[in-house]
Amino acid sequence: MEVKTSLLDNMIGVGDMVLIEPLSEDTFIENLKKRFDHNEIYTYIGSVVISMNPYKSLPIYTAEKVEEYRNRNFYELSPHILNIFSFKQDNDQCILITGESGAGKTEASKFVMSYVAAVCGKGQEVNKVKEQLLQSNPVLEAFGNAKTVKNDNSSRFGKYMDIEFDFKGDPLGGVISNYLLEKSRVVKQPRGERNFHIFYQLLSGASDDTLQKLKLDRDFSKYNYLSLDSATVNGLDDAASFRTVRNAMQIVGFMEDEVQSILELVAAVLKLGNIEFKPESRCNGYDESRVKDKNEMCELLGIEQSVLERAFSFRTVEAKMEKVSTTLNVAQAYYARDALAKNLYSRLFSWLVNRINESIKAQTKTRKKVMGVLDIYGFEIFEDNSFEQFIINYCNEKLQQIFIELTLREEQEEYVREDIEWTNIEYFNNAIICDLIENNKNGILAMLDEECLRPGTVTDETFLDKLNTMCAEHQHFESRQSKNSKFLTDHSLPHNCFRIQHYAGKVLYRAEGFVDKNNDLLYRDLSQAMYKANHSLIKILFPEGNPAKVNLKRPPTAGFQFRASVGTLMKNLLTKNPNYIRCIKPNDKKAAHIFTDSLVCHQVRYLGLLENVRVRRAGYAFRQAYDPCLERYKMLCKQTWPHWKGPLFFLEEKRSQCLEDLATLIQKIYRGCKCRTHFLLLKKSQVVVAAWYRRFAQQKKYQNIRSSALVFQSFIRGWKARKLLRELKHKKQCEEAVTTISAYWHGTQVLNTMQKYFLGLKKTMPSMSPIDKSWPARPYGFLDRTHQELRRIFHLWRCKKYRSQFTEEKKATYEEKLAASELFKDKKALYPSSVGQPFKGDYVEITKNPKYQKLNSFAEDKVLLADVVSKINRANGKGAPRIFLLTKKSLVLADQKTGQVKASVPLPDLSSVSVSTQNDGFFALKLKEGSTSAAKGDFLLSSDRLIEIITKLHCIGATSADRNQISIDISDEFLVQFKQDKVCVKFIQGTPKNGNSVACKRKNNRLLEVSVPSP
Repeated sequence: MEVKTSLLDNMIGVGDMVLIEPLSEDTFIENLKKRFDHNEIYTYIGSVVISMNPYKSLPIYTAEKVEEYRNRNFYELSPHILNIFSFKQDNDQCILITGESGAGKTEASKFVMSYVAAVCGKGQEVNKVKEQLLQSNPVLEAFGNAKTVKNDNSSRFGKYMDIEFDFKGDPLGGVISNYLLEKSRVVKQPRGERNFHIFYQLLSGASDDTLQKLKLDRDFSKYNYLSLDSATVNGLDDAASFRTVRNAMQIVGFMEDEVQSILELVAAVLKLGNIEFKPESRCNGYDESRVKDKNEMCELLGIEQSVLERAFSFRTVEAKMEKVSTTLNVAQAYYARDALAKNLYSRLFSWLVNRINESIKAQTKTRKKVMGVLDIYGFEIFEDNSFEQFIINYCNEKLQQIFIELTLREEQEEYVREDIEWTNIEYFNNAIICDLIENNKNGILAMLDEECLRPGTVTDETFLDKLNTMCAEHQHFESRQSKNSKFLTDHSLPHNCFRIQHYAGKVLYRAEGFVDKNNDLLYRDLSQAMYKANHSLIKILFPEGNPAKVNLKRPPTAGFQFRASVGTLMKNLLTKNPNYIRCIKPNDKKAAHIFTDSLVCHQVRYLGLLENVRVRRAGYAFRQAYDPCLERYKMLCKQTWPHWKGPLFFLEEKRSQCLEDLATLIQKIYRGCKCRTHFLLLKKSQVVVAAWYRRFAQQKKYQNIRSSALVFQSFIRGWKARKLLRELKHKKQCEEAVTTISAYWHGTQVLNTMQKYFLGLKKTMPSMSPIDKSWPARPYGFLDRTHQELRRIFHLWRCKKYRSQFTEEKKATYEEKLAASELFKDKKALYPSSVGQPFKGDYVEITKNPKYQKLNSFAEDKVLLADVVSKINRANGKGAPRIFLLTKKSLVLADQKTGQVKASVPLPDLSSVSVSTQNDGFFALKLKEGSTSAAKGDFLLSSDRLIEIITKLHCIGATSADRNQISIDISDEFLVQFKQDKVCVKFIQGTPKNGNSVACKRKNNRLLEVSVPSP
C-alpha cells in the first residue's frame, strides 16, 4: 500500500471540512458521500473526527496501519480514528464518542482501546494490564449489549473508562463507570429485538455438562424471557462469543467459582421467567397468588421453595414499629416476579463492573495522566419510546451541550474576549432542552420524582397531568392537552403520550410505565428471601435483605440516580481536554455501500457539524501552544535557530514582570489584611466554641457525677426500704395473728349467743293467724335487724300457709275483694262498710224461685250476680225496683214482680260506670254511642251492694280478651244520657227529709240532685 506523505496527496474529496469550498450543506454531504463510496469513512473538522459506519470490515486497522500513524503529526496522514490520541499533551484527555444508535460508537471505542494498547510500551506487567483492559469489553458487551431494530450490537448501558498512564505513557490500570442498564429488556423485548447477548450465548455455547448443572435446555422457546422472532442474528456466532467471554473473564481475573456463580444467576433469571401463578380464594373473599409448579431456580440458588412462594404471595409493609402483611393477587405476583428478575440481573451487572474494576485498577497511587473513553448509548427514536429512551436521550442532550460549550460557544467567546474581530455564528444551544428535563423545580425528572414520592394514588396519568400543567407553555414540549388548550389539533399525539423537541428531532414518549420504572421498587419480602439463599453471590447482591440491617428509608428513584451520575460524568469530562468522534449512520438498513442523503443530512444538522466548520473557518484554523510551536518551527527564524536566546519582546516582558511584582505586593498586603481579619474572626469563633464546649463538658461531667450519686443513693434507699419492709411485714403478721385469734373467739361467742336466741325464739313463737301481730321481744340489741327480718319472713310464711288452705271459690272471692280495694279504697265513702260483707252474688235465689225461672232461662250464661236494684226515674228522681242480673256477656234488668225483662245490654256496649265519692249506692251505666242498646239512653241505678256490682263488672272486663276493660269514673258530678237529653247528676251532703236515707230530687230538666247524709 502506498504511504501518503501529506493530507492533500492523492486525497479523495476533502479530508478536513474546514478546507471545503464552497461551504454549504450540499457540498458537505457530497464530500461525505464521495469519501464513503471509496471506503474513506473518516473526515476531520479541525481536531473533530467524523466517522461513517461502513457496515463491513475494512483493512485499515492492521498492525502496519497502527505503526504508520504512531508518533505522526495530525495532518501528516489521511484522516483516521487512530490519530485522535496522537497529541502529546500534559493535561488529562477524554474521547467523546457520540452519535445515533447503530452509528458505530462501540466499534470506535474498541479501535481506540486497541490503538492505545498497541502504541504503549512492552513488558510482562504492562502487557497484563493492556490485556485486562481490552478483555473487559467482551464481558461487558455480553452482559450489557443486545440486538435492537437499529443495531445488532447495541449498548444498552453507558460506559466511561478512565485509563491511567505513568510518565512513560504505559497504562497502569483503569476504572469503569456504568450508567443505567436497560434492565426492562430482561423481562420484555420489543418486536424484532432480543434480550441481552449472554442468555443466547450461554444456551448456544455452553457444554452439555454445564447446561445440565445449570438445569438449562438449548431450546430458546422454553424460556418466556427470550424473544423467538430474533433469537438468531446474521453475523453473530453466539457459541463462539460465549467461548470468547469465558476466555476474557479468565484473563480479567475471574475465579472459576465466580464464573460458575455468575452463570448460575443468569440461569436463575431464565428460570424465574418460567414461574407461573394461579389464584387461590381465601376466606375473606380475596384471591391469593400461588406458584403453579415447583421451579428449579430454588435449587440453583439454594432457596427453600416455601420461602420463595411466600414472598410471591404476601407483601409486608413496615413502618416504625408496625408490620402489615397483605396478600398479592396473580397480577401483583407477576409484577413482583419481573421486578425480582430485573433487579437480580441489574445488580449482577453492577457487581461485574465492580469486580472488573478490582482487577484492572492501578496498583500504584502515583499517576502521570488519564485518558477517558466514553462509549454511551446513542440517541434513540423508536416506534414505542418509554422511560429508558427518555433517559438515554437526556444523556445525549448533556453530551451535545458539552460539545456546544467547548467547540462553538467557548471558542467564539474567546475571540470576543481577546478583542479579535469576529462575526458571531448562530447555532442551536440545547441548554433549554436540558433545563426542561433536569430543572430542580419544574424539570420533568423533578416532577416525576415528586409524583413518585407524594402520598395518595399515583399513576402515569397523574404524572402526565402534572406535565401538562407545568410544561404546557414550553416551546419544546407538546402533548394532546397542551395542543387542545391552544386550539390546535394534532392526531399524531395520543392522549397518554407527550413529545419533546430534542436537538436530534422530535421524540414521542408513552407515559405508561414512567412511574413504575422510576420507582424501581423491589418488595422487601423478596429481598429477604434472596438473602436467605445458600448462595455466596446472592447475599452480596441483596444486602438490604439482612433482617439485622432493615432500612425503612425509601431508596432514591432511578431518575434521581441517573441525573446525579450524569452530573458527575459531566464534571469529570469538563476537567479533561476533550477529543470528539462524531459517528454518523449512513442508512437504516444496516447494509454496506448505501448512503441515504436525507438521513445523513438530518444527523449533520442536529450534530451542529456545519456550525462547527464555520467557527473553525472564521477563526484560526490552526492553534497550538507556544512551546510545541517553537519546538516545531524554530528552524525557520535566525533568532530561534540554532540557539534561542530568549523572548523577542524583552522590554514588554520586563514591564509585565514589574507589573506582576507590584500586583504580587498589593495582593500580599491585601491578603495579609484579609487573612488577619479572617484569623480574628476564627479566634473569636474559637473562643465561643471553646466556651460552649467547656460548658458542655462540665454539664456532661456534672450529669455523670449526678448519675453516680443517684445510683449510690438508690442502693442506700433500697437497703433501708427493704429493712423497713421486713419490719412492717413482721408487725403485720403479728397483727394478723392477733386479729385471727380474736375473730375466732368472737365468732364462738356469737355462735353461742345465736344458738340461745334461736332456741328462745322457738319457744315463744306467735300463732299462725295472719292477723296476729304479736312477736317476741329481742333479747340482744345487735340482733335488731335480724329480729325484724325474721319477723317479716315468718309473717310471709304463715300468710302463704294460710293462702294454701283456700278453695277456688274463696280465692275468687278474695280476689274480688282485692279488686274492690284497688278500685274504691280511699275513693268511695261506702267502701269501708262493704269490707266485712262477703260477696254472695245471688241475693234473690234466682235458680230456686219458680217466679224467676223464665228469667233464669233468659240468661244464657251463668248468672254471676242477681240482686234487686232501684232504677231512678228521670222525671221525678224516684226509684223503681228491678231485678239486676249479670253474666259474662250481658246484664239484664227485669221487673221484680213479674220477672219480665225490661232491658238487656251486652257488656261490649257498656263503655263506663260513674259513681260518687259519697256514702250512697247510686251508679250510672253509660253505653257506647252508636250501639244498639244506646237508643234508650244510659241507666241510673241505686243499690246497697254497689261495691260488689261494680267490682264484678270490672273483673269481667279484665278477664275478657275480646273487649276493653270497663272504666270506673268516681266523681260527685257526672252526666247521664236519657234518650236524647243529657242530665247532670250532682251529689251533695245534707239532711234528707226521710231521715238517714239518700234522697234524689229533680231540680230541672237538666239536673238531678242527690242528697247524701253527712257521716
